[in-house]
Amino acid sequence: MGMRRTTARAGNGRAGGPRAAILTALLVAASGLAALGAQFAGGVTLVEVYATVTDERGVPVSGLTRGDFAITEDGMPQEITTFAPGDFPLSVALAIDRSSSMAGERLGLAKAAVRSFLQQLRPGDRSMVIAVASDTQVAAPLSTDRDAALQAVAGLQPWSTTGLHDAIIACIGMIQPASGRRALILLSDGVDRYSHATAADALERARRSDVLVYPIAIGKTRPQLFPEIAALTGGQSFQLSDPGRMNATLALIAQELRHQYLLGYTPSRPMDPAHPEWRAIQVRVHRAGVRVRARDGYLAK
Repeated sequence: MGMRRTTARAGNGRAGGPRAAILTALLVAASGLAALGAQFAGGVTLVEVYATVTDERGVPVSGLTRGDFAITEDGMPQEITTFAPGDFPLSVALAIDRSSSMAGERLGLAKAAVRSFLQQLRPGDRSMVIAVASDTQVAAPLSTDRDAALQAVAGLQPWSTTGLHDAIIACIGMIQPASGRRALILLSDGVDRYSHATAADALERARRSDVLVYPIAIGKTRPQLFPEIAALTGGQSFQLSDPGRMNATLALIAQELRHQYLLGYTPSRPMDPAHPEWRAIQVRVHRAGVRVRARDGYLAK
């Protein structure tokens, strides 16, 4: 299967929202929720945040209610007006480092783990496969066609070196326009050898997106960029000194993506379209022994 070369560098978050939980539920069922900060008719703005809640073992916690959560924006408490637990439409980019340093067992195990992950997706979930090397190529475009994605994974061969920072920016740009939840799963040895962009550039691109990023470092070291970008976006980073753990790691991510909570609120402080600003978000859960992860803010405009 042929691959097309794609690059993406810049972009901003979007703004919007329905005015009631029932309308949001209908949107979820119909076509997926709008992006964080999407602007809807009538000028009503709803900030939407996907939250992952796990117990001390890292297992997703289900059964929470709206009253279990609290949100602050720039330190100010916000009223949660939209709440929905459970599965939501998912658009996921699976980016595989196929550079020469991944040749052999690492690439073989990464491909096997991605194949297993694809088979765990629900029929309505969409996926795309991205090949990462000195450039970033779409091996299988975003769709529900699992066979096409599986064939693309099988066809990946080692090539060239790794433009990791450039690839992160490009991959976020590729999945950002998709509807519903957006996630990027990146499997790499974590070594950048070619990029024009810096790690700071990649972090800034992630911060201005609404894509959950799950970077997986394969080998004995994990670049500081990986946990930082995961924390910014509400994803999770992993370091696998044993490549044989890749299958279990992707199974854990698949489980997590099936058990998340949607929280929505209308900011108590109005936005000024003439003066975009960064607003910090903090999500808390009123329950002992749990951990919550969510994106750390959004660009209000």
